[in-house]
Amino acid sequence: MTVVYVDLLFLLNLIANYLLLLAAGRMAGAVLVRWRIAAGAAAGALYAVLVFLPGLEWLAPWPCKLAAGVGMVLISYGGERYLLRVTVLFFGASAGLAGAVLGLELLGSVPLTLERGVFYTPVDIRLLLLMFVACYFVLSLFFRRVGRHGGELAQLNIDLGGGAVNLTALHDTGHTLTDPVDNRPVVVASWDAVKRAAPTWADPADPIRSVERCREAGSAQARLVPYRAVGVECGMLLALRARQVVVDGRPQGPLLVALSPTPVDDGGGYQALIGGI
Repeated sequence: MTVVYVDLLFLLNLIANYLLLLAAGRMAGAVLVRWRIAAGAAAGALYAVLVFLPGLEWLAPWPCKLAAGVGMVLISYGGERYLLRVTVLFFGASAGLAGAVLGLELLGSVPLTLERGVFYTPVDIRLLLLMFVACYFVLSLFFRRVGRHGGELAQLNIDLGGGAVNLTALHDTGHTLTDPVDNRPVVVASWDAVKRAAPTWADPADPIRSVERCREAGSAQARLVPYRAVGVECGMLLALRARQVVVDGRPQGPLLVALSPTPVDDGGGYQALIGGI
């Protein structure tokens, strides 16, 4: 007879659900709202607990598990335009994690699941937590969006607070720079094309000092965004939070605009790069 501790059962599944939902959102390029993801993870963890309560065994079959998974995604990403993509990736990531758990169970003697298919181990919680985190990073790395340069051009309107500028942007499927806070895409724009609309303290050639001057001015508009490029292992770009970014007439909200001190085009007649917008 297995003794199940409800608090441990809830905690383990809360962490696993959160990492799976977070990984699915990142892989899909969806906007990450952390409290919603936490709420979705908590709903899934509550379901895992309910399955083991007397009289609620009918929640264990796969149709109920499928419905619970869909509900978790809806709580976390309902209204997101990439909802279907997030849902597919969530179930794919869940299957990957389940396979990893099964593999560890076959290799070792420590049970990591209960008979109703939920994560639980009364022996070593650190082992399961370490595996969750490792699977999250492996899945994120494996499914990281890659691609080649696209050829579609778009009209961009950027309001940086000092006025608005109109640019031509290239839809670049290889451009995966995102805001680490909410996972929304970052626009990369040539400094010469936007400087007339930028604050006076902004200088992309000295991003650290620019952030300091921004704070001295009582503003939180400036940030540093890490990036990698050919010949640059790890660099920093000065990024400004735009009041509004409009792509082909469609408002995208207050995206980050990273300022490139050098031109971003290769003679293609554009002044900015956009990714998953």
